[in-house]
Amino acid sequence: MRNVSASPAGFGGRKSVLFLLFALATASIWPAFGNSTSLFADEKAAVPDADPAADPAAAPGDDAAEAAAPVQSRSFLAYIARACGWFWGPAFLLVSFILVALIMMNLLQVRRDVLLPTQFVEEFEQKLNAKDFQGAYEFARSDDSFVGRVLAAGMGRLSRGYPEAVEGMQEAGEDENMALEHRLSYVALIGTIAPMMGLMGTVQGMISSFDVIAQSTVSPKPSQLADGISTALVTTLIGLVLAIPAMVFYGILKNRIQRLVLEIGMVSEGLMGRFATVGKSKP
Repeated sequence: MRNVSASPAGFGGRKSVLFLLFALATASIWPAFGNSTSLFADEKAAVPDADPAADPAAAPGDDAAEAAAPVQSRSFLAYIARACGWFWGPAFLLVSFILVALIMMNLLQVRRDVLLPTQFVEEFEQKLNAKDFQGAYEFARSDDSFVGRVLAAGMGRLSRGYPEAVEGMQEAGEDENMALEHRLSYVALIGTIAPMMGLMGTVQGMISSFDVIAQSTVSPKPSQLADGISTALVTTLIGLVLAIPAMVFYGILKNRIQRLVLEIGMVSEGLMGRFATVGKSKP
């Protein structure tokens, strides 16, 4: 026997009933959510109208006005800008711009097609196979890639012998590697300085809050201490937000540079290895 409740019609009927109930419940609850701000405001406004004798500790005047005032919403960015102030805001903004520029510059520079272009290696090898050593030397000198400078330095010393050529290639490779690492070191510098800037902001914010406590004859309100604490926490947060990506990109780019430099050394030695048996050769 077929179960009626499992039939499509029965299921569709139950689905319609459930949808209708859900719509009615939503229609009854939605006005409460839509007017939640006004409800909360009415509750806060009703507090000062209570009997003052019921709460002898209640203070009239400013405290009642603050209790009746509605909570004002503000964006997170506005809170961050206000907490950083006129000094830390521009300082962190400048550091972030420099960090993004350095990361993009290194990402565009530390690439295989820039440091070790395949087309250059193929054309250089073709000239060597054709015994056009002078053309290969001029071709390497005119190229701005890492491997081009290394090969040009090696071929420029072939007249002194193959060991001198290898030494020239090593010197050129060390110079190019140092230039790449020197450019990348600024990213690591920002990764080190950013937390220190955040720590300095933390110290400044805590000093400001304790100064409010020291100058107050009575117990200060939390709102009076919030500015200094906000500066302390927000500057620490921004310092970490800048430092963590800087260190991550530094580690990634550092490993990429080391891998490409090793590969360039292997390719250049393989290309120049055919001159190992040559006593002297002038390009």
